[in-house]
Amino acid sequence: MEDPEILLKFQDPASRNLAFNQLVRKYQQKVYWHVRKMVVDHADADDLTQDVFVKVFQHLANFRQDAALFTWIYRIATNECLSFLQSKRRKFFLPLNDVGAELAAKLEADPAIAGDEIELRLQKAILRLPDKQRLVFNLRYYDEMPYEQMAEVTGTSVGALKASYHHAARKIEDYVTKADNLTAATDEAD
Repeated sequence: MEDPEILLKFQDPASRNLAFNQLVRKYQQKVYWHVRKMVVDHADADDLTQDVFVKVFQHLANFRQDAALFTWIYRIATNECLSFLQSKRRKFFLPLNDVGAELAAKLEADPAIAGDEIELRLQKAILRLPDKQRLVFNLRYYDEMPYEQMAEVTGTSVGALKASYHHAARKIEDYVTKADNLTAATDEAD
């Protein structure tokens, strides 16, 4: 079912639940992985994904269709992620680096995320980024989202997004290069 048909069926009380079920089936996996890349932990990602779709259900009747439905849902998911990470920092009085370290520890412990050494290093580098840079990097690198669509999702200008992605990519490259140098130095010492 295409988005316009889902929206039309959602307006009719008789087919509202069917339309919403179709919407969830269509976007649930994408939303989950978008959220998971930001919060790492499966349980947190699962809870946040549910929260996203509760908000979508509550506000879908008022959706003005200024943007694509997918973009609107991603914006809700993005805001939920950023709010969750911010509240986590406030709740535990954690600075940005400590939250990144906590997420990195979860990353290493989670067998579902375990990949080869290079992928793990990349993920650790991404987790060291500030939340908004990590968001921009994930949207561009993993979701291959065009900057114009990212601007709609984040409410940020295309120029600022390009700069943010560039800074994020440079920080990731620096982290991976330092990790490579440490590995090489350790191997030489052995």
